[in-house]
Amino acid sequence: MTERSTPYASTPDLSAFWMPFTANRQFKSAPRLLVSAKGMYYTSHDGRQILDGTAGLWCVNAGHCRDEIVAAVQAQAAEMDFAPTFQMGHPKAFEAATKIAKHTPGDLKHIFFVNSGSEAVDTALKIALAYHRSRGEGQRTRFVGRERGYHGVGFGGISVGGIAPNRKTFSGGLLPAVDHLPHTLNIKEAAFSKGQPAWGAHLADELERIVTLHDASTIAAVIVEPVAGSTGVLIPPQGYLQRLREICTKHGILLIFDEVITGWGRLGTPFAAQYFGVTPDLLTMAKGTNNAAAPLGAVAASARIHDSIVDGAPAGIELFHGYTYSGHPIAAAAACATIDLYEREGLFERAARMAPIFEQAIHRLRGERHVIDVRNLGLVGGVELAPRDGAPGARAAEVFLRCYQKGVLTRYTGDILAFSPPLIIEEGQIDEIFRTVAEVLRETE
Repeated sequence: MTERSTPYASTPDLSAFWMPFTANRQFKSAPRLLVSAKGMYYTSHDGRQILDGTAGLWCVNAGHCRDEIVAAVQAQAAEMDFAPTFQMGHPKAFEAATKIAKHTPGDLKHIFFVNSGSEAVDTALKIALAYHRSRGEGQRTRFVGRERGYHGVGFGGISVGGIAPNRKTFSGGLLPAVDHLPHTLNIKEAAFSKGQPAWGAHLADELERIVTLHDASTIAAVIVEPVAGSTGVLIPPQGYLQRLREICTKHGILLIFDEVITGWGRLGTPFAAQYFGVTPDLLTMAKGTNNAAAPLGAVAASARIHDSIVDGAPAGIELFHGYTYSGHPIAAAAACATIDLYEREGLFERAARMAPIFEQAIHRLRGERHVIDVRNLGLVGGVELAPRDGAPGARAAEVFLRCYQKGVLTRYTGDILAFSPPLIIEEGQIDEIFRTVAEVLRETE
């Protein structure tokens, strides 16, 4: 835990920074600034310790400011700040890719670096198109996403995503050939499920309807989050992901897992694919890949996809895609140190051991005021609250603020509270998070 004897010296000028996914006017009237972090805790600008119940933004899986990661970033910045990866290379990018590939499922051992989850999704969609074109099936241009899916903020990600405000606001730039599966949340049938709900596997068969409607020969890929995080922690029903895999394989459709949130130990395995025993054809990652020490994302591709694109292309550049900062030296160094830390401390296995404790604690909120559902898997959980009449989202927003005032950082989306603590969390800290939430719920109208 960090210590500050006095509050932060001054509040910076807040006017220039146009904040992302934030009610700017509201925030700047009463700012909540975090000025330092260590382990499980942030320090606020007024000198308070804030227990991190969300791993920052689903991403600081190894805990904050770990010495090994800090040292790796410092050393790399001093040795070489930047090197291009267009027609050039540097050792850390190759080292990081090798370390990542050690943990990716199946034969998804070819790593394409990007800088965020949003870029990873758009990259995966482009790789899917390039793969089918390399095989003479360039007519496969349609994508299938899912309602209530979140795949970042690129036009590709918004197109396959299922968040209505995003799609409405930017509808002019959406991809034209996209369809959506229904989401899998049904509180009536599966409220307060512990782990995967028994109801809902049949929803995967909606993919067969979409195939019949458009013809399989036009569909490039299906993209889903194994566990949908940003729209309220939607746990896949038993057998659902397995059925999606079967249908995709049957029709020659690629299956993409968006593991930006579930990757790197959140379910007690390196990736959710290993937890569910379902291997996709492409897998996106970001966030926990380097403990959020620097912007970094990646796509892991199967050998079949990589070889078809690379070996099947004429001499020269095989895939016309990439970013200036793909495989940035500092981000790659942080990834190497982070993965070493995951392995050395057995943090994935630790998450698996802590998951039953987390499950028991979050389900103690059943019966608390306003709670209409609790759902969880691994070290991720959601608590759904009854909305206020005429003010959806207001109750969860108030609970979020009151928890912060009491020293616990949560996250909310709509009227759902989401929890995804660092994998280093202790049992007492789990109890503190949900005890605080219970207290706040009792105080909230």
